[in-house]
Amino acid sequence: MENSLNDPIPTDVPSGSDTSNALRSVHTSNLPEILSQLGITLLVTTYQAGKLVMLRPENGVLNTHFRLFDKPMGMAVQPNRIAIGTAMQVWQFHNIPAVCTRLDTAREATDELPAREASPHPHDACFLPRVAHWTGDIDIHEMVWIDDDVVFINTRFSCLARRSGKFNFEPVWRPSFITNYIPGDCCHLNGMAVRDGKVDCVTALGQTDQPGGWRANKKDGGVLIDVASQEIIASGLSMPHSPRWYNGKLYLLHSGTGGFGVIDPATGKYESIIELPGFTRGLSFCGPLAFIGLSQVRETAVFGGVPIAERELKERTCGVWVINIETGQIVAFVKFEDVVQEIFAVEVLQGSTYPELVNEDRELLGASYELPDSALADVPPELRR
Repeated sequence: MENSLNDPIPTDVPSGSDTSNALRSVHTSNLPEILSQLGITLLVTTYQAGKLVMLRPENGVLNTHFRLFDKPMGMAVQPNRIAIGTAMQVWQFHNIPAVCTRLDTAREATDELPAREASPHPHDACFLPRVAHWTGDIDIHEMVWIDDDVVFINTRFSCLARRSGKFNFEPVWRPSFITNYIPGDCCHLNGMAVRDGKVDCVTALGQTDQPGGWRANKKDGGVLIDVASQEIIASGLSMPHSPRWYNGKLYLLHSGTGGFGVIDPATGKYESIIELPGFTRGLSFCGPLAFIGLSQVRETAVFGGVPIAERELKERTCGVWVINIETGQIVAFVKFEDVVQEIFAVEVLQGSTYPELVNEDRELLGASYELPDSALADVPPELRR
């Protein structure tokens, strides 16, 4: 993989269910090759634009494929299942590879349905919806798979929660300084790191149980909290987000400065790796590379007084930056323009370079069935794929 940056080039024509607000972007010429070599797709959410963006390599350029959602934020991603937190729901999608052949074959138009063009590139995964769980407006932030359950940051109620078959959500943990479950976004709990199959630590923007209390000291009131012990691992952080354990190190985004670095759990010291030209939020890894979301931060009410917001607007940008964690160098980037001004989550989808996610094609969803093997054995061969 090249570590040098080439002149940015435009992406290919964006695709998706809404072409009126195209995702204009430019990327370094080496980014598609990096994704191809790693065998991955980048999934990116932007609640401001209401889109899930799939960054896929295609014939040497970056294909920015998108799907519309209502305020998509956190994601939990595994090779064959994806969960997405939206304004009031958690959507769960499963990969049904057999549907790829239908995506790659042109469909003739009928009186009821428009023609679907054949895909210009063969799909290697197709995610269809399986569960839509209604949470209410709880401002879902980061999400992870823990075994077969989805655990998420319930920012509005200042707690960790999971889905429930009976309730909107089931609280599973809260910081010791949160005395009650109230919909007040008291400490702006926002990110979590998983270790040994459990949520190990979380980030918050303040230590207060008053509604909106974190805003009073947002510049440097951020903390990293150990979940098991309730101890504060690190404090004095500027709007920290996206803690991650990776290769034995605890990484974190020092978002208020545009920073990316590591935390020493023994001392709580933050060591910067690099500062980037935007509000850093959303972090995922593959091999020696970190994929980091950047937002332009235009909201002065939220970000006023924070270091990154004091930079000139032209010095702040939105996109995904690729950093070599061994050298601290920028390897590649994709920069969004116009419609997309903020990024929330960035996740690596392993083992797929050209996936599809279907959430609006009623004909395809209505005629695609997944059955248990025991039942599939009694389906005529011509109907099985």
